[in-house]
Amino acid sequence: MELLVQFIILGITAAVCILFGGSGMAWFCLGSCAVLCLISGAAWYRREKRLEEMILYLMKLQDRPELPEMEKYGEGQLGVLQSELYKLVVQIQKRSKGAVQEKEYLAGMLSDISHQIKTPLTSITLMTDLLKNPNLDEAKRIEFIDKIDSQVSRITWLIRNLLTLSQLDANMLKLKREEVGVRELLSKACQPFEILAELKEIELSVSADKELRMICDEHWTAEAVSNIVKNCIEHTQPGGKVSISVSQNNFATNILIKDNGEGIGKEHLPYIFERFYKAGNTSGDSVGIGLAMSRQMILLQNGTVGVDSEEGVGTEFHIKMYSEVVI
Repeated sequence: MELLVQFIILGITAAVCILFGGSGMAWFCLGSCAVLCLISGAAWYRREKRLEEMILYLMKLQDRPELPEMEKYGEGQLGVLQSELYKLVVQIQKRSKGAVQEKEYLAGMLSDISHQIKTPLTSITLMTDLLKNPNLDEAKRIEFIDKIDSQVSRITWLIRNLLTLSQLDANMLKLKREEVGVRELLSKACQPFEILAELKEIELSVSADKELRMICDEHWTAEAVSNIVKNCIEHTQPGGKVSISVSQNNFATNILIKDNGEGIGKEHLPYIFERFYKAGNTSGDSVGIGLAMSRQMILLQNGTVGVDSEEGVGTEFHIKMYSEVVI
């Protein structure tokens, strides 16, 4: 539209020049107007070309998964538009990738749940069919009922922990910040495994001053420690030891969980906190989510957890719960 107006002005100037008999001043005005029109036309052409490049850039995005490079930013309003357009495209791509990753994670989680529940359900179905036999020995009947009860408990535990993991991933689990006694918390974490440790003749001990206090969610922190203690007991031979000791300074509360069990191979150490990961010495009943859940719970409370291990010597888990945010 601007170019059209300029050509109209040029035409009017030419007409005036003719009317005034082609005087020097009239021809000067006509020449000046023509030069201005040429400059303006060239600017208009460049701007149209830039707009065309931006449109082509947007069209490329529909056919290419990666982000194509954009030409150097120009100056003026078109340069600002180009810069903002590029930023917007980058943001949209990031959100798109995030949505794809969430979809893949959900599909993977559903697949894992299905796989983990399938085995105990198959066992329950088998034993239920056997129980239908009227001639089944009473001792066998009691044995199958106990096994069914055990498998149901396993499924319940599995679903509860998988739901907790999904809540942690979605940041939906609300953790409290309360002052708790460290010794009481650790005793609570060990309590479910006292009978198991006794049956395996494993010495389970907690060493912590009664005065020690820390800020955390008592229930979920005990759950995190509990999963680690369970792992240590399962991988310690009869007659072995599992000990928990605590030290504290102005910056953090340090919890050391140590066993003298079979240890973990170096090739497995980097992955033991990944969900559904099973090391070579993992029992068949393990599903590999306990340590992953412990790590998530500790991280969400401004803490860290690490592991050192040597095969045939034992394993040490180091939990550090910081008093304040450490950057």
